[in-house]
Order: sequence, then structure tokens, then C-alpha cells
Amino acid sequence: MLDTRELGRRPGSQREVSLTVPAPADLGIDVLRVAEGSPVELDLRLEAVMEGVLVTGTARAALEGECARCLEPIHDDVEARFQELYVYTEHQTSHDEDDDVSRLQDDLVDLEPQLRDAVVLELPFQPMCEPDCPGLCPECGARLAEDPDHSHEAPIDPRWAGLADLQQDPDQH
Repeated sequence: MLDTRELGRRPGSQREVSLTVPAPADLGIDVLRVAEGSPVELDLRLEAVMEGVLVTGTARAALEGECARCLEPIHDDVEARFQELYVYTEHQTSHDEDDDVSRLQDDLVDLEPQLRDAVVLELPFQPMCEPDCPGLCPECGARLAEDPDHSHEAPIDPRWAGLADLQQDPDQH
């Protein structure tokens, strides 16, 4: 929660805020996330407008996860930008309650939903350790980046596998 009382309610007044907050739980996707409790740096601009407070900001955090192709650990950073209008209680309408309108509660702003949306939208759908990661061998699971010449014998078609038993030994006639 971010307190906006210092800003006042006079339209046009603004305030710059930089702070570091602990990351909430489940900030990310299954294979790439910001660790719960790790620092998230926020640079925010709060602007008083007629209807409420406009919050524009940037969030930066460290990411951890695994490659979608080879499951190697990934450590990266994310920078996400967001902007949201938080409406004063007296400017809220019954129509706003049905919409996804952000509200000020006792002059406090809850940034978590906007932070979560902004960070998740910045994450790649399938994160990879390298842009051209070859992944894992589908037969044995070997990491192909470590062994680019990795191969297996061509598999025998199961419909013909029984014929291999009928093959005669060349020494017997």
C-alpha cells in the first residue's frame, strides 16, 4: 500500500517516489518468476487529478526460472512500466464497481495488481537460456547444447520388429 495523503487533492500536484518493496507471492509464470520476498525497485510518479491519483511507474526485479527447452536455470532481470488511475471514493459510480476500476481506499493505493499485470506481460511466453537453445534429446533426455553431435540408431518400426528374430545367422546353412 502506498500513502497518497502527502500529495494532497489539488489537481496538478505531483510527487516522485522511489522505493524498494518485497516481491509478493506468485509474481510471474510457472517457468519464470520473481522470487517471493526478493527486492522490487519502484520508481513512481504520483499525480493528483480531478477523479483521483494517476500513478505512473517502472518496476525492476531479478528473475529466476528454467529454460522451456532444456530446463537449465535462468537468471535475468525484468523492467516493467505501468500506469493506473486510482479513483477517489466520492468519484466512484455504481458502474465503476462492475468494471475493473482501481480505487483509493483511505487515500491508500494498492499497487500489487498493477505490478503483477505489468511484470507478467513483460515475461516471455517460453523463456530460453539462449535464443537458439536446441533443447533435450527426445529419446534419452541428453542436453543437446552440450553434445551437438548426439544421435541414436534409427528406431526399428515396431510393425517389422518381429522379423528381426527370424534373421538367419550367416554361418548356419
